[in-house]
This record gives sequence, structure tokens and C-alpha cells, in this order.
Amino acid sequence: MWIQVEINLAPRQRGYHLITEEIYRAAPQLSEIKIGLAHLLLQHTSAGLTLNENADPSVREDFERFFNRLVPENEPYYTHTYEGDDDMPAHLKSSLLGCELTLPITDGEFNLGTWQGVYLCEARNRASGRTLILTIQGE
Repeated sequence: MWIQVEINLAPRQRGYHLITEEIYRAAPQLSEIKIGLAHLLLQHTSAGLTLNENADPSVREDFERFFNRLVPENEPYYTHTYEGDDDMPAHLKSSLLGCELTLPITDGEFNLGTWQGVYLCEARNRASGRTLILTIQGE
């Protein structure tokens, strides 16, 4: 069985946001899958997806600080600056983090580790909503 769902995520402030539960709410069909795979594609070039710690919020704060040091704004060598100081750094962060995940499904849920959750990694200061495509293959 194949299922595909477009998930429209509300605009969020810059940072690292857990979206696992939001995905479950937007895709109730997931609960019908006994065994399978879920592929998540974020259709944007200035945000990313990652799988990481879902319990301690300080992890998300540390992600923000680390990536801001790794990819600073206002570098004189950036030429792609049409959409603001955070634009080119957002593209770089998106490429470093990636915009897709593939997750196993077991008994209607992502088969994640105890402390794992799906993050939307928002790299723009004033981003619009984001679109996520969830493609499920399973039985």
C-alpha cells in the first residue's frame, strides 16, 4: 500500500522544533500500517529536517547556537543576499542538515528510539509556513 500526504506546517520562529506529534495528527493513515517505511520531504531550501533528542529543550537551544557559529550571517563573501542577511546561511544550514528523512513504521507509529523526535530546523528569521510531503509504503 502507498499513501502520500501533504502536511502544511504553521510558520515558526527560527529554531529547532519538534514536529513528530504534528505529523501523526496530520496523517492518521499512518496508524493503519503494521510494517513499512515513511519518507519525509521538506519542500524548502532554507529549512531542514533531522532526528534527535525529544526530551530536553536545551538540546534545541544548543543546536541553534552551534549552527549559528558554524554558518554565521553577514559574511562578506556571500553574494546571495537578496532576501536578507539570514537567507544564504539558511540555505547552507538546510544543505548541512538535509531536507528528508526515512523512518521505519511498526504497528502504526514511527519506530524511533526512546529519546528521538523529528525536528523542523527553521533557519529563517521570518519564515512562512512549510510544506512536508509524507510518503508511506507498507502493509
